[in-house]
Amino acid sequence: MPYILAIDQGTTSSRGIVFDKNMQPVARSAAEFAQHFPASGWVEHDPADIWRTSLDSARTALAKAGVKPGELAGIGITNQRETTIIWDRQTGEPVYNAIVWQDRRTEPACKKLREDGFEPTITAKTGLRLDPYFSATKIGWILDHVKGARTRAEAGELCFGTVDTFLIWKLTNGKSHRTDATNAARTMLYNIHTGTWDADICGRLDVPMALLPEVLDCAADFGHAEEFDAPILGVAGDQQAATIGQACFSPGMMKSTYGTGCFALLNTGTTPVSSSNRLLTTIAYQLGGKPVYALEGSIFIAGAVVQWLRDGLGILQNAADSERLAAEADPSQQLYLVPAFTGLGAPYWDAECRGAIFGLTRASGPAEFAKAALESVAYQTRDLVEAMRGDWQDNGKTVLRVDGGMSANSWAMQMLADILGAPVDRPEMAESTALGAAWLAGMQAGIYPDLQGFAENWALERRFSPKQSPDWREEKYAGWKDAVSRTLSQR
Repeated sequence: MPYILAIDQGTTSSRGIVFDKNMQPVARSAAEFAQHFPASGWVEHDPADIWRTSLDSARTALAKAGVKPGELAGIGITNQRETTIIWDRQTGEPVYNAIVWQDRRTEPACKKLREDGFEPTITAKTGLRLDPYFSATKIGWILDHVKGARTRAEAGELCFGTVDTFLIWKLTNGKSHRTDATNAARTMLYNIHTGTWDADICGRLDVPMALLPEVLDCAADFGHAEEFDAPILGVAGDQQAATIGQACFSPGMMKSTYGTGCFALLNTGTTPVSSSNRLLTTIAYQLGGKPVYALEGSIFIAGAVVQWLRDGLGILQNAADSERLAAEADPSQQLYLVPAFTGLGAPYWDAECRGAIFGLTRASGPAEFAKAALESVAYQTRDLVEAMRGDWQDNGKTVLRVDGGMSANSWAMQMLADILGAPVDRPEMAESTALGAAWLAGMQAGIYPDLQGFAENWALERRFSPKQSPDWREEKYAGWKDAVSRTLSQR
């Protein structure tokens, strides 16, 4: 029986999942690793930890499944995006820790580029905002702060990669320096219209192009993983892999992943859509040399608001209690919790505002707080959907598929359907991100169905249909918009 190994390398842990020929997970393993915060706003990982935990979790999952080297049809990789690693081309040794996507140390460099008027060029070519979030200015920081690094980079002695590229390099013992189009599109150096590294941007940001990997489709031959005696055949950044795993292959289909935060991607088809609502234009996936584009919006606080109720306020024993408490809340009370603990993401992009709660009475208690917390995630998702509808006319055809830990909360998903006035679909397969990477590899290996066949295999666990009236929906949402307006730092 042919198997596929998916390596899911995330921000706090690495996972290995073995899928069988029917695209069902048969074994899993996970390993956490340390986060490093050397200064305020700085976040780093030790690349050795990324490699060790990825390798260990893959080995353990294969052992649990009873799969030996040579019995894999292929390997798929999905990864935390934008995180930046530079290493020696000969030895494979990193010259500095991985600078994580959350890291903000390059804000001064970004601010200078914005003041110089370079952001419109960045956005036009890459679809991104000029922000420390992305890889480009992280590369520059490493080259400027590690002795001799820039000289070595210009001489072709160093490699840059996002985490997928680093894992491919390690798995192939340095024989393959490659990435896929979805990860390349998150570096702020890749022209999503021409499908090439952009020489003008690289020149302006002083990034030697000798550092950059070869860019392939999401399903392609990325090299041979020698330890597992198997080809690496599928690669996609985590949010794009979830989009693929949810089979969002038609324009208008949208997935929303609820973890600590929330990332929503809307498939806009083969033509990139520029956002006038401060969303990102990105590549959803690329197959057969043809990119399919998406609009992307991010919510900083989704599941984290429930963690705050549990760990910060102590009103929950565990996150699952929020569903029961919300159902018990007094329907006559209307609390609005704006969870701007670290500012607000799309479409507001206000880093300075902070959280607030409105509508408190003497009767407000844990149940009302839990309800307001879950409702805040639904309101923020509608903010993204409204922004996306402003950029891409969907004529009401948007289909929202949800995944991530918080999607298991049925009360929250019903509230989401009610406030959107649209169905919300929860899949049978909870492992959407890993499944996306596995399908890419299995499809490329010829053991999984093609894109259409995979979409037909997508299975619905539950559909949440709107139950509330349009008047209810608009009144509730108007209250949310008023609460946000009172919270923004610049009103």
